[in-house]
Parts: sequence; C-alpha cells; structure tokens
Amino acid sequence: MSDSILIVIPARLASTRLPEKLLRRVDGKSVLQHTWEAASRATVAEQIVVAVDDPKLADEVQGFGGRFVMTSVDCASGTDRIAEVAAEFPDFSVFVNVQGDEPEIDPAAIDLVGSTLIKNPTADMATVGTPIREQRSLDDAGCVKIVLASGKALASGNRERWPGQGRAIYFSRSAVPHLRGGVTPESLAAEPPLFWHHLGLYAYRRDFLQWFSRQPPGVLEQAERLEQLRAIEAGKQIVVARVESAVPGIDTEEDLDAFAARSASAKKTT
Repeated sequence: MSDSILIVIPARLASTRLPEKLLRRVDGKSVLQHTWEAASRATVAEQIVVAVDDPKLADEVQGFGGRFVMTSVDCASGTDRIAEVAAEFPDFSVFVNVQGDEPEIDPAAIDLVGSTLIKNPTADMATVGTPIREQRSLDDAGCVKIVLASGKALASGNRERWPGQGRAIYFSRSAVPHLRGGVTPESLAAEPPLFWHHLGLYAYRRDFLQWFSRQPPGVLEQAERLEQLRAIEAGKQIVVARVESAVPGIDTEEDLDAFAARSASAKKTT
C-alpha cells in the first residue's frame, strides 16, 4: 500500500468546561468549521473527514460541506475514534489526527507531522513539539512535556540520525527532565532545548491503530492521563518534529473570546 494520508478530525459533542464547544460560533462559523477549513488547507492528505459521535455534529459538518463518519459515543480516546475511522477507509495507510477544538491549527504543521511519519519508516507514529522557554509553562500540568532521546526534535521532518534524534521516550505533566541544580534562564534558553511542550497533533500508521484499539490502557497512561504513554509502555516508536510555537485550543469561554478577538483583529489588518 502506498503512503496515502487521510486527515481525521475527531469531534465529541460533550465537553466539560465549555458545553458543546465545537458548535460555538465565531464570525458565523462553528469552532469545528474553523478547524476543518484550516485543516483543508494542508496539502499532505488526499481527503479529510470528521469523526462525529452525535447527529448535531453530523448536521453541522454537512452544513458546511464536509464529510463525516459516525463513530461510537463511548470511544476512550481520540486515537480510538481514529481507529474506528481507519476501519472504514482501507485504501489509506496513514491517518493524521487534528483536534476539533483547534481552529487556528497551522496547515504547515499538519503537513509536517504527516511527512515526518512517511520519512521515518520504522516509526509507528509521529507528533510535534515546541521548545518550552518559560518557567510558568514548565510548571503547568496542563502543558504536557516530552522527553526526547537526544533532546532534539527532527527539524522540518528530516530523518537524519533517526532513531536517536527526535525519538520520544516519555511524556509527562510534570516538569521533566528534572534538573538537580534547578531550572535556570540558561537551561530554559538552551539549544537544542532541554524542555519540550507536546502538541496534540498526531500521525499514525494503520497497523499501529489496529494494535492500539485492542490494547488496554497501561499503568503510566492511567497515572498521567496521557494516551500516548500506551505506545511508549509497549515499546512503540514515536518520532517528534519541531514547530516553533503552540496553537491555542478552545477549552473555556475565555479561550473562545480570545479566538474571537484574534479573528476580528486579523480581519482589520487584511
């Protein structure tokens, strides 16, 4: 099978901090439509589908001209939802997971994560990370950290020195790696970076998704509440590509207001 890529946007209706956030509207478009339009500007994939769990979301996708697949309401994770979609699209070998609540996702990052997996044939999945340069982010449990085998992510998806360079060996909500002498301005500014912020953008191979959907959550995954640790515990290979900034997602009313403000500002400058 050739390396054909499908972008999948997993979309759940339920959301705790901002109810039905994917249907909230900015500039007359839902958060989900903004995300779909951004993902549609990526060039690495042949198609894009939205994996929904509720008829409301299906109607929304149809309304803006997208394609949807109905998946189970009780999927344990976004990756499990992607695995359901993969079973319905046998002609694709790589699946890129774009979070539905990231309306400002950079299409170039989507292209990067997909191409990174293709360029690293021994990797099971690919993801992206950005350097952490502030103590506040390092201390924030909501900012997931990556520990890399060499401390260096792949630049622009380059595979030189693989598998050491750019291989993830752990993900954590804690400040890792721990510096015995304490974190200093110099350690935060180090190049290659010591500290990495993991961004929730993934590319998976079909056989990995099939494995993942059958594999029960591991001890580390349950402790950290991070699904990618299921792969790490099992010895799967995850390659990490570098991007220079994190894209804000929509989790709260404040996040939505901030997105609306940025959107209005962008309109004024165009």
